[in-house]
Amino acid sequence: MTGSDQPRRRQPAEGMDLLTLDLASAEQLVRDLGWPRYHAQQILRWVYRKRVREIGAMTDLSKSQRSRLAAIAWIGRTDTSDILHSEDGTSKFLLRLQDGLIVETVLIPDSGRLTLCLSSQVGCTFDCGFCLTGRMGLKRNLKAHEIVEQVLTVQDHLEPGQRVTNLVLMGMGEPLANLDAVGQAVTCLTNATWGLGFPARRMTLSTAGLAPRLREVAALGVNLAVSLNATTNAQRDALMPAVNRLHPLEDLMAACRDYPLPPRRRLTFEYVLLAGVNDREQDARRLAKLLNGIRCKVNLIPFNEFPGSAFRRPDDTEVLRFQSVLRQAGFDAFIRKSMGRDVLGACGQLGSLPGRPAAVAFTPVGAAT
Repeated sequence: MTGSDQPRRRQPAEGMDLLTLDLASAEQLVRDLGWPRYHAQQILRWVYRKRVREIGAMTDLSKSQRSRLAAIAWIGRTDTSDILHSEDGTSKFLLRLQDGLIVETVLIPDSGRLTLCLSSQVGCTFDCGFCLTGRMGLKRNLKAHEIVEQVLTVQDHLEPGQRVTNLVLMGMGEPLANLDAVGQAVTCLTNATWGLGFPARRMTLSTAGLAPRLREVAALGVNLAVSLNATTNAQRDALMPAVNRLHPLEDLMAACRDYPLPPRRRLTFEYVLLAGVNDREQDARRLAKLLNGIRCKVNLIPFNEFPGSAFRRPDDTEVLRFQSVLRQAGFDAFIRKSMGRDVLGACGQLGSLPGRPAAVAFTPVGAAT
């Protein structure tokens, strides 16, 4: 089922959604119930690790405890989601939130890895011209459990033997504009006792460049990627006007140089290549100069076209020339393989066009049951 035919998640008239709990709030819950403290971690493990949807499935609680918990709480997992399958094996999940809004997350297979691209907002607070999400405007921030649930839902659909190996906050939205919820989600995702146990070193947060908040990412233990896309303020004003007005290029680069990188880690700079706009040799030389002295790598992303965009994808020869200039300057520069373009699942393609809801933009090949 798709679009308006898709039911919203079930929600009782009142009660606590266990999916919203962290350890502190779970301990408060069991304290209120008069239960031993260890029950808090039991409940969280059922919710996050075993992904149960019904309190009755929590079999290490007694029947009377389950009955009592079910009287005051519920598990707010989404009932259904549309899944769009790309020819290259990428899957785009469209999850309907409680308020009816749609959030997208993308599962990308590549060379033995299975990377999940998570969203942190519905729409985006910024207006980067090369990104479809920015055209939506910001609908709202996601809550921490809505970020985590993207992972839980995708895990429900994995084949036997499959596992997500990497998480990237590079989907819809600007993570640093919703950092409190993102931080709470990272805690749930990385906690090895009751959470999902993802290693923080296998998680990456991507930002359009909120310079004052970069240092706050270091406390999360995840990798940091900065979406740069320009080598002058004039260029960045044209491509990323909202964020560059707030934090011009010189402020952003200063924050990157001051970032407390752990040993053996590097910053990642992402650079979307737009034909005839920022893909010339002089752009590459300016980029090398801009990044000089920063322990980093560069991901080059040939623009992924979407309906209504005036930008175009560069020729492969131009992309390779740009990469060559960076490599000759001593930088590790990689060309990001575009995955899921046929279902608008590639970088910069997430979101819905005006008058074209995300959930009905394409006919899904499969859907959750």
